[in-house]
Amino acid sequence: AVNMERHRVLFYLCVFCCFTAVLCGTGSSKPAESKPNIVLLFADDLGYGDPSCYGHPTSSTPCIDKMASEGLFFTQFYTGAPVCSPSRATLLTGRFHPRSGIYPGVFWPDDIGGLPHDETTIAKSLKTVGYSTAIVGKWHLGVGENNTYLPTNYGFDYYMGIPYSHDMCPCPVCFYPNVSCAAVNKMCAPEYCPCPIFENDKIIQQPADFLTMNDNYMNAATSFIKSKAAQSSPFFLYMAFQHTHHPQFAGKMFTNSSIRGRFGDALAELDWGVGQILEALKLAGVEENTFVFFTSDNGPSLVREMGGGNAGLLRCGKGTTWDGGVRVPGIARWPGRIRTGKTFELAATVDLFPTILKLTGAIPPSVTLDGFDMAPILFEGKESDRFFYPF
Repeated sequence: AVNMERHRVLFYLCVFCCFTAVLCGTGSSKPAESKPNIVLLFADDLGYGDPSCYGHPTSSTPCIDKMASEGLFFTQFYTGAPVCSPSRATLLTGRFHPRSGIYPGVFWPDDIGGLPHDETTIAKSLKTVGYSTAIVGKWHLGVGENNTYLPTNYGFDYYMGIPYSHDMCPCPVCFYPNVSCAAVNKMCAPEYCPCPIFENDKIIQQPADFLTMNDNYMNAATSFIKSKAAQSSPFFLYMAFQHTHHPQFAGKMFTNSSIRGRFGDALAELDWGVGQILEALKLAGVEENTFVFFTSDNGPSLVREMGGGNAGLLRCGKGTTWDGGVRVPGIARWPGRIRTGKTFELAATVDLFPTILKLTGAIPPSVTLDGFDMAPILFEGKESDRFFYPF
């Protein structure tokens, strides 16, 4: 009887302890996952048919191809507009570009306007939940008096890059050791000041050295990844390449490296940059907690002929709303989370903002967002909520 009473007491004690552990959260539940890092890789004027994995027979893009094989490859991914500034406004605000007034053309160095300050960017939203934020590369949403429209006014902690297209200034040397940009493309703008490279709101180089620019961009981007990973700080990196906009350029490592000529050399340098970012994530130990998306701002500039990229089998290119102008490469990667393979579902750059909000728990802006959360496509292999895209 004594033993039975003892067993009964032990039984109720165990039940009580288990119940208390559940209420107090001290049971065997797994710790909450840390917030995912976000990396957007945004090429410039890269056509649907330019990467090797999208079918180009003479392009060499092993890093982009590897990302595609390890991630989800989109066959019907669309950008926000067929030219730079409106496309970038759509990406960063999650809103069709007429809502922000960034249309139909692009910003030039002497323009006094920029992205309205009341627009909320991805970076600004992510700041509300503790993210460190950086943009490296091309901004192209205004400079303004006293640099009032530079990225550091829109939620970015750090900025390094040229604030507009690198053809909007006198073009210096484009290929190692001293191949003039004029020999590559005669459409630069000698009436403007030499291209500046900003770090935050200060000019650190003018004119920009195209032969070392991509290396410097990669050093800034990978240093940001390394430092934030070491601090266990969630981060957002917007890597906005100048490649492969005209005039194409490349440093010593990639000059004369491609059978596709000058465009192929620039594309190879872009591809190497993608590889550097992915390798930095791996070395920093955050690869499996980072959502990476690669795409382009618009289609290829076909008026540049051999210096303007390739839309594959699509009609027309940059500056048009035919598929060749707005249908672009799209590759999503998150090891262990995003399913690998190919999707034929319709999605667009405007969908990235709401997707990132859902992934991070960031506070949505108090305005209409025009995108759809892509999570069903990315993680479940389901159909897209988008059945058309307006242009």
